[in-house]
Order: sequence, then C-alpha cells, then structure tokens
Amino acid sequence: MRRFLLALSALAIASSVAVPTDVLAQQRKKPAGDEKPSEKEKKKKEWEITQRPLKDRPNAGPCPYVKVLYDAARYIEFDGKEASSAVGFSGEVEGVKAKCEYRESDPIKVQMNLLFALGRGPKADGQQKTYRYWVAVTDRNRSVLAKQYFDLPVNFQPGTDRMYVNEDVSGIVIPRLDQATSGANFEILVGLDVTPEMAAFNRAGKRFRINAGQTQSAQAQGQTQQ
Repeated sequence: MRRFLLALSALAIASSVAVPTDVLAQQRKKPAGDEKPSEKEKKKKEWEITQRPLKDRPNAGPCPYVKVLYDAARYIEFDGKEASSAVGFSGEVEGVKAKCEYRESDPIKVQMNLLFALGRGPKADGQQKTYRYWVAVTDRNRSVLAKQYFDLPVNFQPGTDRMYVNEDVSGIVIPRLDQATSGANFEILVGLDVTPEMAAFNRAGKRFRINAGQTQSAQAQGQTQQ
C-alpha cells in the first residue's frame, strides 16, 4: 500500500471563516507489494501515517456539500471530429461518497470515496493512460480555498476497453473560526483535469459512452464470435 500526505495552503476567504493552513491531504490505496519494504518503512516514519476511521457520533452541524463539477465530470479525447469512431481515452466521475466529523470547535474532517469509469476507444494510443483529477475546497461564496491535483495511472488489459477504479481521499481538514461555523459554509468539488474544449463539450450536454466505439481488438473478437 502506498500512501501520500499532501498539504495545501488556503487562499483568502470570508472573514466569518477561519483561514486554513493545512487543508487537504490524500491517502490512496495501491496493491500490496507495490513498494519495497525499505521504501514502505521510510514513508511510514517520514509521514507518521496513523489514519483512524471517523466515529459514528452526531456532528455539531451539517457536513460540507460534496459534488462533481459538471464541466469537469467527463474526459473524452477526440482524434479530430466528435464521433465515437474518433474517441481515444475517456473517463467519467461516476460517484462520490463522503462523510465528515466535527464537534464543538474542532476542525471539520472529511473522508471521500470516488468512483471512476474509464474507457479506451479505437483511437487510444497504447494500453496505459495516466488521468488527472482534482479536489477543491471552497467557501459558500464559491471562493476556492484549496485545490490539489492527483494522478490516476491505469493499465487496460488486452481486449479490455472499460474499467472502474475506486479512489479513497482522506485527511481533508477544514479549520473553523468558532463553534458557529458549520460545514454548511463549505463545499468540496471534484473533477477531472480537462481541456477547455472538453469542458465546452460537457457544458453543452454532449456525451458518448465511456467505451464509445470499439477498439480494434474488440472488433476482431466480435467478428470472430459471429
């Protein structure tokens, strides 16, 4: 298992909300054996990671609103024209689950699980693709307090043009000015790192299936089975 601890510095926010200094940290799960024992021990000592699950007790107020930004919900590469036969790699944030914990004047702690649906179209270059996604904390006036990008490397097996990936994001800590500052003052947004053209495509309501078009290997298999 490989773990990362990444801190973000907040931008200026409304006077009614405390300014965060360490807002966001991420913990990503990787298959066992991904690192050498010495590397694991080094990172464990360096970051002193001891994650504890959030307790199931009533909070002092509501949790921050968590959602996927519509313009960045889908990632679709096109080789020229917007057609299923021209799709390269694609991806979509299919779901977000989150829970939070805070009491009295404690900071708000948030844990999330993200579900990605990823596709490899007929114009995809190779079997590997590193997607990027981001998580941002904003105040209720939509000012961005902190934002961090994360890499999501995937490897499509031969003959596979679609796969699902779960990502755990933990360690999101939002300081509060006092007990009167609730989670309702904040939002947490999630999105894929898209180009302006992809954002415009999403904003227009256009879309293709994640595995739009078939890869040449999938087409060959279909012809063989017929």
